[in-house]
Amino acid sequence: MKAVRATCRFACSMLPLLLVACADLLPRSQSQQPSGFASFEAAAGALEQAVPYKTTVAELRALGFDIEASANVTQIPYPQLIARLAPNSSIPLDALEPGLRDCMLARQACRVYEFRLAHEARQRDGNFWLDFLNFRRSTAIVGWRFEGLLVVRNGTLLFRSYGGEPHIARTELEVRPLGPFQPAGESSGSLLLR
Repeated sequence: MKAVRATCRFACSMLPLLLVACADLLPRSQSQQPSGFASFEAAAGALEQAVPYKTTVAELRALGFDIEASANVTQIPYPQLIARLAPNSSIPLDALEPGLRDCMLARQACRVYEFRLAHEARQRDGNFWLDFLNFRRSTAIVGWRFEGLLVVRNGTLLFRSYGGEPHIARTELEVRPLGPFQPAGESSGSLLLR
């Protein structure tokens, strides 16, 4: 009998430690679009060094924007190029940036490249048992996303622009009052509605 009580006490004293250690069992993941940049600021700083009408494709490559070999680069075809660079036809050609205007006049000789670079980390937070049993899931998402636009003609940069999200910080919260039974209820409801 004493052995049972001792075992019970030991189990009860270890329970808080077990519950705290469970938080480390929550899933986490990372999503990265490969680039040579560690942050949004690093990518933006490198692109700002490129000077329209002076910087060559080789110099862009040295800055980390290789239009031929980098991953996550989209070459925009000419019809889409017009829609992106001058979306409003009422704007006169003279009102556009010189690099955009020269690109539109060059037609097929001009190329537009869009670089999409990002790093995102997802960490589930909260109570392990509520998460594990599907009652409540909270996911913290942090990172950055960079989109750079390069307009090139005859191996020379005509125009550059960038945007994106320098600091991503958001939380996704999913609450399921029925926990592990929620998917069964949702599928039953859809069957009844048919």
